[in-house]
Amino acid sequence: MTATKGRNDALPPRLVLPSGPALVAPAPGSAALLTPDGELFTPRPAELPELLREFGPPILVHAPATARRLGLSGLPGACDLLELFAFCLPAQPAPPTPRGLALALDLPAPGDAEAAAALLPEIAAELLRRLARARHAPLNRDAAMLAARLRQANDWPWADSVLAALGQPAARPSADALKVWRQLAEWEDAGPPPPPASHPVAPAEARARLAEILGEGAEQRPSQADFASAASLAFTPRELAGEPRLVLAEAGTGTGKTLGYVAPASLWAERNGAPVWIATYTRNLQRQLDQELARLYPEPEERRRKVVIRKGRENYLCLLNYDEAVSGAMPGRLTALALVARWALATRDGDLLGGDFPGWLVELFPPGSISLLADRRGECIHSACPHWKRCYVEHSIRRAAGAHLVVANHALVMVQAALGGGEDGPALRYVFDEGHHLFDAADGAFSAALCGAEMAELRRWLLGQEGGRSRARGLRRRLEEMLAQHPALLPPLDLVEHAARALPGAGWWDRWDEAEDGAAPGEAFLRAARTQVLARSAEADPLYDAECDLHPLHADLPGAAAALETALEALRDPLKYLAKLLAGILEDPDQELETGDRIRLETAIRSVERRALMPLTAWTAMLRQLREAPAEPGQRPTFVDWLALSRREGRDIDAGLHRHWLDPTVPFATQVAAPAHGVLIASATLRDAARHDPEAAWREAEARTGVQHLPNPAIRAALPSPFDYAANTRAFIVEDLSRDSPAQVAAAMQQLFLAAGGGALGLFTAIRRLREVHARLAPALAEAGIPLYAQHVDAMDSATLVDIFRAEEDSCLLGTDALRDGVDVPGRALRLLVFDRVPWPRPSILHRERRIHLSGGRPSAYDDAIARHRLRQAFGRLIRRADDRGVFVLLDPRTPSRLLAGLPDGVTPQRLGLAEAVRQTAAFLGGRPAGAIEAAPALR
Repeated sequence: MTATKGRNDALPPRLVLPSGPALVAPAPGSAALLTPDGELFTPRPAELPELLREFGPPILVHAPATARRLGLSGLPGACDLLELFAFCLPAQPAPPTPRGLALALDLPAPGDAEAAAALLPEIAAELLRRLARARHAPLNRDAAMLAARLRQANDWPWADSVLAALGQPAARPSADALKVWRQLAEWEDAGPPPPPASHPVAPAEARARLAEILGEGAEQRPSQADFASAASLAFTPRELAGEPRLVLAEAGTGTGKTLGYVAPASLWAERNGAPVWIATYTRNLQRQLDQELARLYPEPEERRRKVVIRKGRENYLCLLNYDEAVSGAMPGRLTALALVARWALATRDGDLLGGDFPGWLVELFPPGSISLLADRRGECIHSACPHWKRCYVEHSIRRAAGAHLVVANHALVMVQAALGGGEDGPALRYVFDEGHHLFDAADGAFSAALCGAEMAELRRWLLGQEGGRSRARGLRRRLEEMLAQHPALLPPLDLVEHAARALPGAGWWDRWDEAEDGAAPGEAFLRAARTQVLARSAEADPLYDAECDLHPLHADLPGAAAALETALEALRDPLKYLAKLLAGILEDPDQELETGDRIRLETAIRSVERRALMPLTAWTAMLRQLREAPAEPGQRPTFVDWLALSRREGRDIDAGLHRHWLDPTVPFATQVAAPAHGVLIASATLRDAARHDPEAAWREAEARTGVQHLPNPAIRAALPSPFDYAANTRAFIVEDLSRDSPAQVAAAMQQLFLAAGGGALGLFTAIRRLREVHARLAPALAEAGIPLYAQHVDAMDSATLVDIFRAEEDSCLLGTDALRDGVDVPGRALRLLVFDRVPWPRPSILHRERRIHLSGGRPSAYDDAIARHRLRQAFGRLIRRADDRGVFVLLDPRTPSRLLAGLPDGVTPQRLGLAEAVRQTAAFLGGRPAGAIEAAPALR
């Protein structure tokens, strides 16, 4: 049956629901099971399998998370509402809980576990009704064939329900429904754009554009208009090459900085015919920016033309990976691929990570079922790919070239700069939001690691998968069309393949203790590096990563390093010759090359350079350093080198030599900022608020952002937050508990979380403590009816957990300190933030060198500034709107008062006992008069 015939012969849609019970697991070890007859069970987890054998597979939300909460290995045959949601409403967001789905579908939110269980069949019914109403939409042209294929392949629990809703219960299964690339539009190249103009944006014009974006009747925020005026100075013509217009702007939370810089940026792009690149540190802010830009471009089609989200190639669905997965898929993988197919037809840009692809979908299936559909290993063959003209990445690159605003992330901008421009080419104007993270972003982008994982990845890229079935092609397969026409390429390619076997092979991490005779130079070097780390590291716990200084060298290391250096040079030389031959073919006037052949040659040359020659050059330089005398103690280095050993669950899984810039803002300034015409760096927390000398605070901000390495001074601007922190927040340091006791920390969090009635975020500086506290805390909160979620415990990624936390207003969330940057939760859903201890920087070798050489002779102050900044960033999560109220608690009696000086103006931290902190938290969040909570002495 063709899709068209199926629609013409369709029956009226019917509502058919599975006959099983509804199951929810509100807390670890707690379940509510509601049968179709309305009988409610609250069984212990051990009793649940017997009940499910009696009543059948359950309807639930997020089967893996439910099973983990109940301590079960799985829930076979479960009717997961998330699968149905992804099929019926692809590319639409919804937190993966009963309440989250209810809110997404405009249904009444459940108040307790019994109400949630009762709601599950209604959620299913509403999804099926929406599918039935849209059954004739182009999106659903092949939906019946796809559902029938899933019923045939693996008896998908929702197949009969979906087919009944589509009015095609007898639809014939067809794998053609999975071939979504046939329905995707092809991109077309435009002519080269004209050179951009250099018209400035005046402060008054930026203010006018801001007022236009906000519209009549909008809330008047003078500081936002002032910020737009200051930001406009980054959009004036530069006077000298290498000296961009620089603006360093601190805008307190609530200023409205996003639209404040969008106003001059969008005006400049319109006037001058070139895009402005806006870079953020987190995916979360990328999403927020996209939403904010709907105010500038309310029409979706106009916004799609003028605003493009750009990320690295590894973030997008690779149609070739998907095609090959579909072609050889076992029946058990088809459900995941079918739901990806539904999404691929509805997605805005093909972004699998942080875009409109629901993150929880990855969690429902075995590892790799979806994540391996992205090009995470640099396998792209560009124009040789049969899907190249429909490729999501190529679409976004071409759209970005003609857009007004390109929303990227710090990592992409810097990696492309490190690669000499990348696929998009350098931009003329940059806005770096979350500018306080520039140091960390540059640290990740401009670094090198000569380790087992990196070397093995290069071997795989050169040789392909050695044994087994894999898509990994190897260099020979990538060049196979050229080899037949140009046999001169074969000798250097043979040498490359021979030399690549010096790199670590498959399973190298299991050969640490094998005899060294005949070992590949790569593996011998890793073994020597591991030996030195084990001998010198101060880390005795085998569960934690270990590291040691490079010098003095262990006796085994110089020989192993010299052998590896020779082997890498033997690999690099034929690769360079191969690239030279490819360039010669491209430049030979006697070669009559088709356009496709030219593109393949350019792609091959670029790939060899970036994937092989660049890392080989860095690695040989690092190994060469081992032959030189170490620097004198106290001498400031350009780079910091050290050896490290990576561990997972007590096993050594990698070792290697690492190199980072001492000051990574140097390459950021020279490779990213200096070539640009204008750079705006904005953040709510650029300066250290504890510095009483404003000039010193600005100098430190310029050092952390790389501005000090540019020849022209930056224009500085600072706008305070309009929020009343004194009235709307409280800050407590609990003094009568031991921060090293998981039991006491768990008891304190329990009392505080209950006092707040939920809406609490607990942050930890170590995963092990987080897990220990969660195990103690979960039962008490479950008994109180407060949902508790935890990073590194629940079967969900961080973004999913934050989405749930935002939707479940009275839930609580535990995470590591790094989670704070991904949490943007306005309103009551976040009203209490508890740190288990001061978030000091990790005492690593790299940090040791930086605190010595970048601290201006004040190493302790360097640590203080980092910890103060983290506390201030975390505190900023509490108040996102003028009417928010929140309590900030540190469970660390050792907290130095000097660290608290960085909290917002008006916040007066108090040192209290736990009981008093709990009372004051309950009083403040319960709306009691301020006078009732002024019991503790303020810090001085």
